[in-house]
Amino acid sequence: MILRRVIAHFRKQEWTAIALDFLIVVVGVFIGIQVANWNEARGDKALGEDYVQRLTADLQRDFVTTSDILNYYRAVRDSVVEADRLLSTDDGDARQLIIAAYRASEFASTPPNRATWDQIVSSGHLGLLPDGAVSSDLSEYYTFDESNAVTISRVEGSSYRHAVRSIIPLDVQIAIREGCSDVMNEFGVIAGFTNECRLQVDPSVLTATAEKLRSDPEIRDELRYQYTRVASVINNSTGNVVLIERVLASLGQPEEKL
Repeated sequence: MILRRVIAHFRKQEWTAIALDFLIVVVGVFIGIQVANWNEARGDKALGEDYVQRLTADLQRDFVTTSDILNYYRAVRDSVVEADRLLSTDDGDARQLIIAAYRASEFASTPPNRATWDQIVSSGHLGLLPDGAVSSDLSEYYTFDESNAVTISRVEGSSYRHAVRSIIPLDVQIAIREGCSDVMNEFGVIAGFTNECRLQVDPSVLTATAEKLRSDPEIRDELRYQYTRVASVINNSTGNVVLIERVLASLGQPEEKL
């Protein structure tokens, strides 16, 4: 329609009308571009806000689970120390030695909730996050957690774990799992050891098992190195908790209190 009008005005050499038509076209294009840009910006803003909400929910859950995992490994470390103490005496309590030795071989792991982060990265939408969010340890957190998973895998596959569970009879291990095992948090993640430890095993079996543990030099040697493995997990998990706190602050959200 505009084009036919321009041609008609041009044939009649109506230059003022041609200029007006041209101005109308330019203004129309400009307004169209501005509306498109506004709609795109509004869409990006809404998407960015959605990312922040989802990241915040993921990180708040990670804060709870990582804190619980940290406390769990502190309990494992305490069991390492207790097992070492009981192994150094011939008249130590057999039941307590077996429990401590077994718990010193425990491990727990929970991956971060990274579905939102992976979507943001794969979509190239890092720029939609608040200023400073990415530079404030967000990417470092997910990278560092992968490194911590490797450290935890060393506890899971440790030679101490293999050695001690090769000595403790199967029926004793089953009894430990049934009455002296782990407790879970609200997300189904291991959060610590049960306070009340019930171990229904013949005392003579416990005495014989404790003697085997004390008489095996490999147990003491591997237990000492187990302390190093567990301490590394504690250090890394502590770092993860700090990183989560920083990222939540950069997203404008407080960490979920325990």
